[in-house]
Amino acid sequence: MSKIKKTRDENLDEIVFAHRNKEYGAYELRKSYKKNVIKSLSFAFFLLLITTVTPLIMAFNNQSGNNIINETYTTEFIDVDNHTDVLPPPPPPPPTPVTDEQQVKYTAPEIVENAEDTIEMSTNDDLAEKKNDDLIPDEPNDKKDEFIDDEPVNFYVIEEKPEFPGGIEAINKWIVDNVKYPGIAKENGVTGKVFVQFVIDKEGKVTDVQILRGVDPYLDKEAMRVVSDMPSWTPGKQRGKAVKVSFQLPINFKLY
Repeated sequence: MSKIKKTRDENLDEIVFAHRNKEYGAYELRKSYKKNVIKSLSFAFFLLLITTVTPLIMAFNNQSGNNIINETYTTEFIDVDNHTDVLPPPPPPPPTPVTDEQQVKYTAPEIVENAEDTIEMSTNDDLAEKKNDDLIPDEPNDKKDEFIDDEPVNFYVIEEKPEFPGGIEAINKWIVDNVKYPGIAKENGVTGKVFVQFVIDKEGKVTDVQILRGVDPYLDKEAMRVVSDMPSWTPGKQRGKAVKVSFQLPINFKLY
């Protein structure tokens, strides 16, 4: 049937273009029409196939790439030959045994900023090692230019600080030489640190002696006595004028 149709179409083309110039483009177009249609359909199908398949391939490649795990391994080598063992520290030496004899030892006072943090002085020989910078009174007050004439001025804001004759070494030695351990407290083995507060007035005298924190009535009384009996100081001055200055003094009573 197709051969008959093809023959008929060719005959019709021959009849239509009989006695005409067949070199004209219309004749060639009619003869190659089917081939052109097939080529066009094939190209369109190929283009459609590429357009459809390409996104699928790209999506698959991206998904596969995201599933790749990059792992980096680090190998550490230890030089066993150069490795040295850390030895534990040696044990501390045993404590020195205490003899039955008790020796009375008076610890010199120390004027500090905070009465809670004091360093004890053990013997008279230690007095020479103490520095003048250990002389520290009550807590500071930032109001340097504001003071009441009759009120004690803080050591930190005063321009000319009061001074014991001979300096801090002299006051420590004086207290050590003059303090007397109460006999009753000694017999009962009472020890402790007594915190005394006092004021150096405008004439340099020690006044307003009081106990800030006591240990024993006998020790407290002795601490107040020895502080009250201190000789006069060189008074402190503010703007060239003598003023009162307050101090705190811990006195440590110990038995050895």
